[in-house]
Amino acid sequence: MIATIQYKSKKHKIDLTQPIDISMPLRASEDNVNAWYVEPPKIEPATDGEWIAAVKEGACINFNNIHFNPHAHGTHTECVGHILKKVHSINQNLKQFFFYAEVLTVAPEMLNGDFVISKKQLQFGIGNKKRDAIILRTIPNTNEKLSAQYSHTNPPYLLEDAAIYLREKGVKHLLIDLPSIDKEKDDCQLLAHHAFWNTKGKLRLNATITELIFVPNRVNDGTYFLNLQIAPIENDATPSKPILYKIID
Repeated sequence: MIATIQYKSKKHKIDLTQPIDISMPLRASEDNVNAWYVEPPKIEPATDGEWIAAVKEGACINFNNIHFNPHAHGTHTECVGHILKKVHSINQNLKQFFFYAEVLTVAPEMLNGDFVISKKQLQFGIGNKKRDAIILRTIPNTNEKLSAQYSHTNPPYLLEDAAIYLREKGVKHLLIDLPSIDKEKDDCQLLAHHAFWNTKGKLRLNATITELIFVPNRVNDGTYFLNLQIAPIENDATPSKPILYKIID
């Protein structure tokens, strides 16, 4: 099914039958992606005394409880409420779900013993393009990301000036295949988060950060339409399912 989308006075065609899912599935397994020092997610049938809510246990239904942390256990989208005392809900702040997006592959650079993504790298990759969303795929890019155990590994992260650059470019939605845009252990400075959401100026309440995505290697760098789907949970972050569509005109 070919759909025509009018976006910012221009019309584009996308094939709705060819979605590209860049989310990670949530699995009740020690092999599920994990960060921030928490236990693996759990998906277990509810119980009532000796009754177990699973068909294989004799019940007429499967009725599972799910225990997970959105920041640690898979693809999630967060708002500025993640770093502020005042409560802000992603479900209240994200009200638009289709965006003009650019997929950009970056190779983190070594700086003072860390692998980082710099302003210079983003400037080179984005150039004069104006995009609502930037999707960063880091290399190496292997299926091991789907089961990576990130705690205590000091993964790559964005430098503060890179986040400022994206903010000043007007990028409202940043998606990345890492557990955080900030350094794992930075004494809670969260420099890139604060810079991207502009906490020292006018808060960007409608800006989001999506972490722990996975962009398959078959997806070329370039321009796409992004459908950023979130679960309707009143929290600073929620599991999400970003979907890309190629532009065919």
